[in-house]
Amino acid sequence: MKKLVTIGGGTGHYSLLRGLKNRDLDLAAVVSVADDGGSTGELRTDFGILAPGDLRNCLVALSDETEIEDIARLFEYRFPQRSRRLGDHNVGNIILAALTHLCGNMANAVQVASKILKTKGKVLPVSLDASHLYARTESGKLLKGQLQVSYPARGERIAQVWLKPAANAYRDSVSAIREADLIVICPGDLYGSVIPNFLTKGIREAIGAGRGRLAYVCNLVTKQGTYGFSASDFVREIVRYCGRKPDFVVYNTKRPTRTVVDKYRKEASSFVAPDAARLKSLAGKAVPGALLVEHDSGDKRIVRHDSEKTARLIMELL
Repeated sequence: MKKLVTIGGGTGHYSLLRGLKNRDLDLAAVVSVADDGGSTGELRTDFGILAPGDLRNCLVALSDETEIEDIARLFEYRFPQRSRRLGDHNVGNIILAALTHLCGNMANAVQVASKILKTKGKVLPVSLDASHLYARTESGKLLKGQLQVSYPARGERIAQVWLKPAANAYRDSVSAIREADLIVICPGDLYGSVIPNFLTKGIREAIGAGRGRLAYVCNLVTKQGTYGFSASDFVREIVRYCGRKPDFVVYNTKRPTRTVVDKYRKEASSFVAPDAARLKSLAGKAVPGALLVEHDSGDKRIVRHDSEKTARLIMELL
C-alpha cells in the first residue's frame, strides 16, 4: 500500500482529505498548530494547549461518515454567539482541549479522537511545542500572531515569516514525511496555515531527505497577504520555505462564475492566474485540472477545490 502524507491546515486541507480518505492508501495528515483566532485562540489562552482547530477539521474530514455521522456533526457544532460563555466555541475544539489534559499532550488527544471518529488515516500535529507566528511586511510592519499574519492591512505584502519561540517537529510527523511515497502540500492560507509547517525545525529537513516525490496543490483565489499572486508566485514561496522544488504542481484552470468573481473582488481577492509557462521552470511537471467548485455558504457563494477531482489527480501522480 502506497504511503501518502499531506501537509497543511485549514479548509484546503479538509477538502483534499475528504477526497483521499476512501482511496487504498496509508494516509497521514501533518497539520499546523499555529492558529490563534476565534475558538482556537481562546482555548490556547485559557488552557495553554496547542491550537486544536485545524486538527479538528482534519479529523472530521477523515471520519467514517457512514457509521458516525452524528458524532462528526457534533465535533463541527459551534455554539451560537448569543451564548455568553460558550458563544462561537466549537465542540470539537473543546473535546480536544479536554482530551489534551486527560491524555498528556495534543498528539495523544488526537489519537483518542481518531478512535471516536473512526478516521481513515492518521492526523498528526506538526509539533508539540507551543509557538506563535510572526511576520514582517515589505513596508517593515511587524505582524504578531497567526490572525494578523493571515489578515495584514490591504496592500501589504509579506516579506518574511517565522515562529517564536522556535518549535521542534513531532517525531511521528517527521517519520511519516520521510517514509512517504508522495508528500502533498495542500492549498490553504499560505502564510497562516501552510508555511508555518516548514518553519518547524525538522520538517524542512524531512522533506529534503524524504524518499518520496513532492507535490503542491495551488490555491484557487488570492487573499490578504497574497493579493495579485499568480500560481507561480505561490510556488516560489513554497520552494523558498520548504527548501525543495516540487516534482508536481497541481493547479486549477476553471474560472468561477461572474457572481463569485464579483463577490471576491469586493474583498480585493481574485482568481489565481494559471501561468503555466512560468510554472514549468519552478516544478518538475505542471498538472492542470478543472478543480474549482462553487458552494453556497449561508448567504454567500464561495469556491473550494473539488475533493474528488483533486484526489483523482493526486492518485495518478502515485
